Amino acid sequence: MNLAEWLAASARLRPGAPALLTGTTVDADYATFASRAASFGAALARDYGIAPGDRVALFAHNCTRYLEALYGIWWAGAVAIPINAKLHGKEVAWICSNAEARLALICDDTADTFNEASYDLPPGLAVLAIDSDGFDRARSGAGSKAPVARDDDDLAWLFYTSGTTGRPKGVMLSHGNLVAMSLSYLADVDAVTPEDAALYAAPISHGAGLYNMIHVRFGARHVVPESGGFDPDEVLSLGKQLGNVAMFAAPTMIKRLVEAAKRRGETGEGLRTIVYGGGPMYLADIREALSVMGQRFVQIYGQGESPMTITSLKRALHADVDHPRYLQRLASVGTAQSVVSVRITGANGEVLPPGETGEIEVKGSTVMLGYWNNPQANAETLKDGWLRTGDVGRLDDDGFLTLSDRSKDVIISGGTNIYPREVEEALLTHPAVREVSAIGVADPEWGENVVACVVLTDGAAADDATLDAHCLATIARFKRPKRYVYLDALPKNNYGKVLKTELRKIVK
Repeated sequence: MNLAEWLAASARLRPGAPALLTGTTVDADYATFASRAASFGAALARDYGIAPGDRVALFAHNCTRYLEALYGIWWAGAVAIPINAKLHGKEVAWICSNAEARLALICDDTADTFNEASYDLPPGLAVLAIDSDGFDRARSGAGSKAPVARDDDDLAWLFYTSGTTGRPKGVMLSHGNLVAMSLSYLADVDAVTPEDAALYAAPISHGAGLYNMIHVRFGARHVVPESGGFDPDEVLSLGKQLGNVAMFAAPTMIKRLVEAAKRRGETGEGLRTIVYGGGPMYLADIREALSVMGQRFVQIYGQGESPMTITSLKRALHADVDHPRYLQRLASVGTAQSVVSVRITGANGEVLPPGETGEIEVKGSTVMLGYWNNPQANAETLKDGWLRTGDVGRLDDDGFLTLSDRSKDVIISGGTNIYPREVEEALLTHPAVREVSAIGVADPEWGENVVACVVLTDGAAADDATLDAHCLATIARFKRPKRYVYLDALPKNNYGKVLKTELRKIVK
């Protein structure tokens, strides 16, 4: 089935119900939401030649038009490529080229970044700003009553996640994958009612946006803060004004929300459910969040390759303070969600018993179809239907999963994955840099910061500003190192591999 059918159904059942809101202002009811999506879907085919299965990039910040465009893409049977609005223009251009996108949807805030790398864009790529008169016309015409029919295995969402090779990989998620993920939300995360409000304070292009579908199915409200992003005071105020708010947040966002609640003398009234994930939540932080804001929290662990759906730690488990292993469970990421199986494997692929640490693998209806045009990565990552996550952890006798490491050395800053190889490759193109290794160093606000350990070429001088400018010319601002540490040599083993464990001891 086509996910856009859920919007069509809600528009028939609840046409006058508020659907899209900016802050507390209603931008569209469900009838209008569906009409705009249908009209835009027709315009995609008529004006841009978009056929079912074609890829359309979405490079925009949060706004209600983002959801109209997303459902318009699906209405036409096309595939959405949600792109992080913080990426560098060259990165955006590479994604559009790799995905063979036919159309890129941008906004005023991303236009300059997009145009910086216009020479790298694929030939013939059309561009439309979703905050332009052209988009207004495209969403205001006539459209088909029903979305284009799609099968469960048809591609719906092509999400690019950075890889250790330094190039992002396109995760192929089907309509069936996303339906299974959405229904798992009901079983493993939270209930949904038409009175609810899904608040998008984190990017719609990522985890927060993936939860829109189940809220569309129930005809709930979809709210983008007036700021377009995360402001803790704004979120607390919207909770009181709207009520029944559910939102996804990275652990660093929750920490800031708790600090704001304490300062305001509030507990998060109106924020019914806060789902957290996308990075490590320290035990002390979640205990403080519970003490300040009460039982509003649900944790999920997932990856782009099995979106939002590997494990969950439900609200009831956060509240089960009398259990003898309460703190151990609170420090875990919960148990396998309903639509997947989870196991731990050893170095030779053998399944390990409870208590032993190894690689986390997952299998089920939410696991991706594979990586876009990347058979080598598929062969390395998918084995007999099992997704090798690259994360390391252990299961206990009750099925609770505890993460112990990230074998791919990903740095998670503010809930966003940053892969060291991308930073290293950018710096190694500077003539002053002979060797470099990027690591994550704990930070109380962001979770981790990127630190670049640099060995300079003979005669070169340490110059943070020059290296910073070089990074900003090739990678996104949020990926650049927050600090540079200059060393005479990088610690290595007998095989020449850089010992990042030793670097972490050197860099405090």
